[in-house]
Amino acid sequence: MDSQRPFLYLTLIFLLFLIWTSWQQEHAPKPVITPIANNAATTASNAAAIAEEIPATATPQATNLNNPQGTPTNPAVATAIPTEQLIHVKTDVLDIQITTKGGAVIQADLLKFPVSLDEPDKAMRILNLQGKGYAAQSGLIHGDIAGIDKTTLAPNHNAIFKAAATEYVLTGDRLVVPLTWTNGKGITVTKTYTFQRNSYTIAVEDKIVNQSPQTWMGYNYRRLRHAPVESATGSMLGVHAYVGAAYFEEKYLKYSFSDMDDEPLKKSISGGWISMIEHYFISAWIPNSDAKNEYFSKVYQNNGVISSYTIGVSSPVKQIISGASDSFKSQLYIGPKDQNVLAELSSGLDLTVDYGILSFISQPLFWLLQFFHGILGNWGWAIIFVTLAIKIIFFYPSAVSYRSMAKMKKLAPQLKSLNERYKNDPQGKQKAMMAMYKKEKVNPLGGCLPMLIQIPVFMGLYWVLMESVELRQAPWMFWYNDLSVMDPFFILPLLMGASMWFQQKLNPSQMDPMQQKIFQYLPVVFTIMFLWFPAGLVLYWLVNNLLSIAQQWYINNKIIGHL
Repeated sequence: MDSQRPFLYLTLIFLLFLIWTSWQQEHAPKPVITPIANNAATTASNAAAIAEEIPATATPQATNLNNPQGTPTNPAVATAIPTEQLIHVKTDVLDIQITTKGGAVIQADLLKFPVSLDEPDKAMRILNLQGKGYAAQSGLIHGDIAGIDKTTLAPNHNAIFKAAATEYVLTGDRLVVPLTWTNGKGITVTKTYTFQRNSYTIAVEDKIVNQSPQTWMGYNYRRLRHAPVESATGSMLGVHAYVGAAYFEEKYLKYSFSDMDDEPLKKSISGGWISMIEHYFISAWIPNSDAKNEYFSKVYQNNGVISSYTIGVSSPVKQIISGASDSFKSQLYIGPKDQNVLAELSSGLDLTVDYGILSFISQPLFWLLQFFHGILGNWGWAIIFVTLAIKIIFFYPSAVSYRSMAKMKKLAPQLKSLNERYKNDPQGKQKAMMAMYKKEKVNPLGGCLPMLIQIPVFMGLYWVLMESVELRQAPWMFWYNDLSVMDPFFILPLLMGASMWFQQKLNPSQMDPMQQKIFQYLPVVFTIMFLWFPAGLVLYWLVNNLLSIAQQWYINNKIIGHL
């Protein structure tokens, strides 16, 4: 039937989407982080050459991460950084390393997020200066004074702070970690990290006490740095595998490493935030929302090779008169992309959970999933009940669609007669068919509606499963310990294929033999494609098929039977 061809085209387009996505999951290059060179001679020679940047290997070479006292392990680097130490801080959700060089956070493990189900005791490491060149840095810059070394008046991210201890453990609801710097001439800066129980948000304050005879003038900056990545494409449209920077200027804006290569960021923005994004996780600096902040980026090179990309934000200038004190305050978030937490932290920060062009579908789906999960306590059952809710919402349009398909089946003899009568007159045949559809009150495209509904919902749920950290390693039952990965025994895809085949048997048969053959093999092709899809997505499709079978049986017997 000509009227069924649009439905066939939609199905084939959707099939191409499945084939492309499955191929991407299995064959597309994953983000590969350029390893940080481990060469003591190179580090020593570059330490002086790159004055603004922490050399790529300086910090991990100078202090072994397993050595809390920061004993130098490399003589060449020890000369450049003689007093650097590592501060180990552990809360109920974070295990981090802070270096006394600039007070930078150079390593952060998320204790409630294991690397994999096979390694439940190994925490996911987000910030990792040694492995990924990934760190959160901050510092102060003094105003221009001719003939004076500004680093003697304000500690930047290369300055050496002092710490009262090298081990801090959260025992109550709050943990304060202070680092101090002084120039010995009346300027004292205390950089304080404040941690809260069950929180990935860290309050950071730089307090300046001016006991010098002159007015102190300067500003604060916060920045995130990351080593280059070879590729950031891991799925359709590269949504869930994006590794790069982002910031907020009235809307969420990605700023990839290639963007930094093309043009440095330079903007004045009221409030806002900067971030580095990886799959499921994020680090972000949130400055004073009331201030006009300067946003910037910079690309650093060692011997002509890019070593790191940096995105940062600097505050307005402050003046502190002699005998007074003042401070710069901001927040540092290192943790999962939890939409509820991020939305409360800063406007637009929750948009880093990027559902792409289908956000208008994915967001309601995620809200529904959260609602049912709050009641059932299980993401698998939440997916099933979301599928049921969608089916109830679209029951009436589907009933109309199935009725239209049944009417088309009854008109088959008349359509065949028209084909024979107008076989040499395509325009006349089309005109006669339209007149017949109008007389019989039949919509020839009505049978496409179930697929039209299902495709965007399927794609929206795909993005939810791939991007929402709440569904990472989410169990259901039996061997389904992680709904965001494929079914290890292929049970759900096989059941899905069987349900699709059975559903086709209930549909009105196609008059075109070629269409019949194509539809006959679709369950097999879909089953093969779904073998590599996340189990949660296949669960949705299976339940949707089963509900569609029940719905179609009801419509065929209770509604169409009375036509």
